Amino acid sequence: MNVDQIALLLILAATVGLFVWGRWRHDLVAMGALLACVWTGIVSPEVAFSGFGHPAVITVACVLVLSRGLQTSGAVDVLTPWVLPASAGIVPSLVALTGLAALLSAFMNNVGALALLMPVALQVADKQGLPPGRVLMPLAFGSILGGMTTLIGTPPNLIVSGFRATTGAGTFGMFDFTPVGLGVASVGVLFVALVGWRLVPARERTGIEGFVTGAYLTEAYVTEESRANGKTLREIGTVLEEVDAQVVGLVRDHLRVITPGPGRVLRAGDILVIEAEPQALAAALSRLGLKLVEDVPVKPSRSNGPPTQTPASDPSPNQEPSPEKPKTKPEADKSAETEEAILMELVALPNAYLIGRSATDLLLRTRFGINLLALSRQGRRSIRRLRTERLQAGDVLLLQGTPDALMSFANEFGCVPLASRALRLPDRRQAWTAALLMAAAVGGAAFGLVPAAVAFASGVLAALVLRVVSPRAVYEAVDWPVIVLLAALMPVAGAMSTTGAADLLARFLMKHMAGGNAILALGLVLVVTMTLSDFMNNAAAAAVMCPLAISTATQLGARPDSYLMAVAIGASCAFLTPIGHQNNTLILGPGGFRFGDYWRLGLPLELLVVAISIPLLLLVWPL
Repeated sequence: MNVDQIALLLILAATVGLFVWGRWRHDLVAMGALLACVWTGIVSPEVAFSGFGHPAVITVACVLVLSRGLQTSGAVDVLTPWVLPASAGIVPSLVALTGLAALLSAFMNNVGALALLMPVALQVADKQGLPPGRVLMPLAFGSILGGMTTLIGTPPNLIVSGFRATTGAGTFGMFDFTPVGLGVASVGVLFVALVGWRLVPARERTGIEGFVTGAYLTEAYVTEESRANGKTLREIGTVLEEVDAQVVGLVRDHLRVITPGPGRVLRAGDILVIEAEPQALAAALSRLGLKLVEDVPVKPSRSNGPPTQTPASDPSPNQEPSPEKPKTKPEADKSAETEEAILMELVALPNAYLIGRSATDLLLRTRFGINLLALSRQGRRSIRRLRTERLQAGDVLLLQGTPDALMSFANEFGCVPLASRALRLPDRRQAWTAALLMAAAVGGAAFGLVPAAVAFASGVLAALVLRVVSPRAVYEAVDWPVIVLLAALMPVAGAMSTTGAADLLARFLMKHMAGGNAILALGLVLVVTMTLSDFMNNAAAAAVMCPLAISTATQLGARPDSYLMAVAIGASCAFLTPIGHQNNTLILGPGGFRFGDYWRLGLPLELLVVAISIPLLLLVWPL
């Protein structure tokens, strides 16, 4: 053992120890390891930052951006009703929910997939009378399992593919992971949905919202293409009940219909006043193809009658546009063209200046460039029209506008923003565009038309041009700590091979633990990777284990592919702790879990993964 090997192994041991300790962020630890290797001369300064241009790192960043497009456009809100049974028992609901999570995670960031489906999971738990954790943990584990089925499903797969290229065999293809990954994921999903959820401790739900606003009252427009057009209120009421929403009013020809009967047939141009919880708004609009009134442009009538569509904002008595004046856009509209519109919940304080005034009186659109999308008033439904309703203290307003405009309005009129909460309103056109862009990028990489990094970078550019993702959202979507971690550990992992440290470790493991048996060595690589992933970032675990896997295969005269695939599977199976994977951490509070709750379902699942994956690896990737 030479000096470089000793120094590298000490740096690596310290790095793993800091990862497990968790006091410092993973990206800081990884950067510290890289700089330590540079200062000790193990990694040359010229290649120290080459990892930032590695195709695997570029692909991870681009996949995160395209995933954000699927998330914000409401694509999953459109898909969910087709997959989840409307009225089914616990087991069918869990099978459908975890299966959908696994499917989405195969083609988008699995953290994003979990975030999208968490509100649905909570609805399922409420309907089935289950503690939320017994639905959330199977959902989280299903989303993690789904990531192992494709090249882009999870960052460790891309890392493993990059290391395969160093052996001279080229990178793995888009669906090279599917034969083994799909088998393991399918068995795992069925296990957690059929049996495993019963092993999850029943805990009380904590911190899921942080605050309660009650149901929103919002106005939705029935278009010609809407599925509500031509149906009775009774029929659409049945659909809305599935997402805990209901119709509480109807506006036709600018007049509110008092207590509309369930047999009344809806027609294009009607406005429905819908009551729904904040997280159910998107599903309520998506299932019936409704549009928010604010999103419907004015279509002037050829006659002297009213417009053929409801205007995007009611005329204000304070507005007197002169036809002789040049047509200039309000300042708020100009700023809206360059800033991304967001959703924000504001609550009216007791002495707020807006109390007793309506959205029309406040000139929300013309002065601030803000849309009032919905109103929440605890215990009351007696609003006539959204924009003409007099606001009261304690009202919660769901507003759409630029961050500066929203904060300016809040400061001037005495409102305070509520805690941050993910609220999505579906856009069916953008949802289809986001899905097609993701499919095109996957297809381009899968069929070898262009390298994966180029395919997904092209998808990101198209998403920007088509406004599926805003320029600001691109930088927000990228998980920069993960990117820095991957880029920093690439040269460190490369030094494992160049210094011979990986060969040294491989010989030790083969001699003292595997006894020179290739199959035992394969299982050892899988279990060690899985164990590391339970206590450190799975991308870091893959980067640490790949050189060792390649060296182990070389020592035994076996093909590296099976050992690299074992690393990929092990890195995607962190089920024992809440810190092993971000998805495990996300459900910690909402499920009311403790640190030691995960192993009850996680340990049997990991044992099942080992039992299923090793025969599949030997079959698909023979030694």
